[in-house]
Amino acid sequence: MFGFGKSKVNIHPAVDGGVKKGKANFAGGTLRCKCADNAVTVKINGNCAYNHVCGCTKCWKPEGATFSQVAVCGRDTLSIGDNAGKLQIVDASAPIQRHACTSCGTHMYGRIENTDHPFHGFDFIHTELSDTAGFEEPQFAAFVSSIIEAGTKPDEMEGIRARLKDLGLEPYDVLAPGLMDAIATHAAKKSGVLAD
Repeated sequence: MFGFGKSKVNIHPAVDGGVKKGKANFAGGTLRCKCADNAVTVKINGNCAYNHVCGCTKCWKPEGATFSQVAVCGRDTLSIGDNAGKLQIVDASAPIQRHACTSCGTHMYGRIENTDHPFHGFDFIHTELSDTAGFEEPQFAAFVSSIIEAGTKPDEMEGIRARLKDLGLEPYDVLAPGLMDAIATHAAKKSGVLAD
């Protein structure tokens, strides 16, 4: 149930009870899909970056969540473990190729294959799928207005933004400024406005 101000607003199960701090020198962990048997596993060797809650309609959200929780890791730090044959790309036309378990539907990782994309080389992961604590904690909220496209009523947005701020997750209707700067820098270098 949504509300206003500091009343109960469900964001994501991993942050609704408060944002838990990660570990600076975290060595990584294993992500597991939601299957009780023959789960798909993905190993992350090292910590993640840009962990955030995301309101877009493409990111995987656990049941009852208004936002997804998503981070990036270096493509070279991700390896697929058990039951790789159960993975399938959700939408081959999307810039982020989200690989999901065909049995439970959990998105295990997203990969950008387009070498001209500003985020090529990063894989997108859902750190809450690991039972090993220590991944970097969520830092901000992105694409907040997009939850309206998923059915949230516009008059609930004030309370949702207030709850995000209460959790220490600055709400943005795009990505956080550092990521937007990275996109603009990539475009400026590609056009020749900035030198490499």
